[in-house]
Amino acid sequence: MVIVGNGALGLSVAVETALRDPALRITVVGPGTRPGSASVAAGAMLNCFAEVTERTGEHPASRAKFALAREAARLWPSWLDRLAETARDAVVPVRSARGTLVVLGARSTGDGAGSMRAIRATAKEHGEPFQDVDPYGIGWLEAEAGDQPVDALYLENEGMVDARCLLTALGAAASGLGVTRVADTVTSLVTAKGVVTGARLSSGTVLPAGAVVLAAGAATGRLIEQLPPGMVQPMLNGTGVALETERTRGETVPYVVRTPTLVGGCGLHAVPLENGVEYLGATNHVYLDAPAGPRLGTVQALLSGCIAQLDRSIAFSAIRRWHYGLRPVTLDTFPLLGRAPMPGLFFATGTYRDGFHCSPAIARHLAGLLTEGGTAGDDSYAVFTPGRKPIETMTVDDAAERFAEMTLLVAVERGMRLPHFLDTEPIAAACRQRARECVELLGTPVALAPEILVALSQADAERVRGVAGHLSALGTRP
Repeated sequence: MVIVGNGALGLSVAVETALRDPALRITVVGPGTRPGSASVAAGAMLNCFAEVTERTGEHPASRAKFALAREAARLWPSWLDRLAETARDAVVPVRSARGTLVVLGARSTGDGAGSMRAIRATAKEHGEPFQDVDPYGIGWLEAEAGDQPVDALYLENEGMVDARCLLTALGAAASGLGVTRVADTVTSLVTAKGVVTGARLSSGTVLPAGAVVLAAGAATGRLIEQLPPGMVQPMLNGTGVALETERTRGETVPYVVRTPTLVGGCGLHAVPLENGVEYLGATNHVYLDAPAGPRLGTVQALLSGCIAQLDRSIAFSAIRRWHYGLRPVTLDTFPLLGRAPMPGLFFATGTYRDGFHCSPAIARHLAGLLTEGGTAGDDSYAVFTPGRKPIETMTVDDAAERFAEMTLLVAVERGMRLPHFLDTEPIAAACRQRARECVELLGTPVALAPEILVALSQADAERVRGVAGHLSALGTRP
């Protein structure tokens, strides 16, 4: 078996599969430096309920995604214990911290307030403990004037792990189980009579395999492009930039502190690491083709947001390290999990911002599919089958409305102020029209998430035609 990708998902699938079938020969392929890896750049928040928005429960696929996150949250404690046991002589402690404080700033729009309501309602529904927190009594956080928190809640069971430590632990566990690691890149799949039989490396070497698992994150996109059109929907690149800083003034956050998830993006967050170091993130911009690096304006927005909305003392922190990674984003923003339409090929990618958190649950599912005598797979994952048509959770008009909502939200957070005699409707109307024009270019009436519409609106015509071709071919699938 060949697993393409040496990030959190690829290594987790390898470890779980090897634990189930020690006789199985498993090879994990991925460049040693992991360029653009989302796993390396991750803040690795183990957040499930803190990620809830008003849209979490509005569609079966969204509910299935939430159920996947809940299952992963349940598995994390035992998963860390198993990694420690499996690493054998390699002592690889994984730093972690429990607790997540969600704060809503004064400048936030109704979308943020809606997410706070949804978090509380969903936590009550599922019996998840949380505490309402006095937003004016958080003494170790001091936001800038006008950005002070107006609402806050604490989730005691949610927290974080150190992503870099976990990758080391996964590598040690894989080695302890006899998994082979190859520092290279898979350039193409090897097929015979419509069946995947192996993978070809950049060195020209061919690795034969009875099964190939694509778990290379955003890099999976170039292999999807080699498949017959319409077999699997295209993969986009969600760029994220973050940084590690060392405190020189004020208190290091004792646990994860974050703002709620907003339409089309992720919240700001500060994650404690060790010795006064904090991870500050994150950004979320989706592109059809990955840019060479983070945009200056994006970095500016991240820094100003963390200082203004979380703690102005962060402005005095020393920068130790930057992180930049590419998230795997499907056209419908839902993951690709399980068997592909082409025999011998499996997917464990397309997880957007949830791959790290969901890795223990996804690894269990894939291992069940891959091992002889293993389970056929959980039916709850069927909605994420790689050969599906794009899942539409709303109408095209709703998608245009959410695109306008996201644009206005970003504008307000970046400091937009209108005089009293003007309102936002002319801006919203222009945004709706822009969203509809993007859909018209595709030639297929499909409701896409706001961030996907942004990616299409910024791409050149040839790339958009390529996506349109994929959509047209996917439309012929049952």
